[in-house]
Amino acid sequence: MVRNNARRGPKVIDFTAGQTRLSGHAFGREISACSSPERVFGLAPRLKILLCTLNGARFLHEQLMSFEAQSLTEWDLVVSDDGSKDETLEILAGFRQRWQGRHEVSVFEGPGRGVAVNYLGLLCRPEVPVAPVALSDQDDVWHPEKLSRAMNGLAVLDERKPGLYGALSTHVNAQMVPVGSARVPARPLSFANALVQNVISGQTVALNEAALHLIRRAGVPPDLPFHDWWIYQLVTAAGGQVLLDPERVVAYRQHENNSIGANTLLRGRLRRLRQILDGTYGRWIQANLAALAGAEEHLTPEARAIVSTLADPRPGPARARAMWRAGLYRQEPHATALVYLAALLGRI
Repeated sequence: MVRNNARRGPKVIDFTAGQTRLSGHAFGREISACSSPERVFGLAPRLKILLCTLNGARFLHEQLMSFEAQSLTEWDLVVSDDGSKDETLEILAGFRQRWQGRHEVSVFEGPGRGVAVNYLGLLCRPEVPVAPVALSDQDDVWHPEKLSRAMNGLAVLDERKPGLYGALSTHVNAQMVPVGSARVPARPLSFANALVQNVISGQTVALNEAALHLIRRAGVPPDLPFHDWWIYQLVTAAGGQVLLDPERVVAYRQHENNSIGANTLLRGRLRRLRQILDGTYGRWIQANLAALAGAEEHLTPEARAIVSTLADPRPGPARARAMWRAGLYRQEPHATALVYLAALLGRI
């Protein structure tokens, strides 16, 4: 019998478990936005911002200007464009000229197979050197200390192990008016959580070199629903480290063209409830499990056992029992109960 809980499984650095929030700190571990990146990293490889675009001209200029305003100035931009028909490429060309001599801007043609494949394909491109990377959406605005906090956060992790940094966001509408914010997770970050919930939003993700190596070894599995959810699952399943910074470092724009949107907004929550009950969420979980099974050589023995346990039972009560034995949970009790109810009803 497999039973997973907060004291077992991959080593996860969790800054959400009963520690006090301090100014300039992330739950007891300092992540200073003011420390010199050169002092933290020495001669570390230059950071790469990875941006995927598709018809993003409406908000792209504002996003790129927020890159320019970063307190950490040693970075380059790598873009994968999935076939934009608007002015996206012209805007990127303008910023390449604007930043000449300061930041290298590389633009590649994307695979045209959706957001998840575009990001994972970009992470796996051989033209992207092995270096710390930060992911970006095309329509948000970064706070000036965003990159500095991310890189200093990764610096406190063991560089020999895959390291994933995430942070909180302020949710804004198309006009940049705040409409909500991400919550600090109430329970530990772990593989048991990652299997049924993503709490590391892609627009805040930064990865160390070991995590980039891991993602490249796993490749680009077919049919993955979300790249950021996959990264959270893969890093925790491989015994990596996750750091969640409680600082809100991104204005996460909610608008009619968002591919996902924030799950704290009422409309987003209702959509997710419908996805759980109509089987969409269950299909996502099965796609993720298939991808994890394909990457089993990179997983810890316990993670492999959990994946195997969940792959066998038929939908319905047997599946719910397997999930219970694996200790799967979402961050909110009612959401966990809903997932188990969906499993009992054969929706997962």
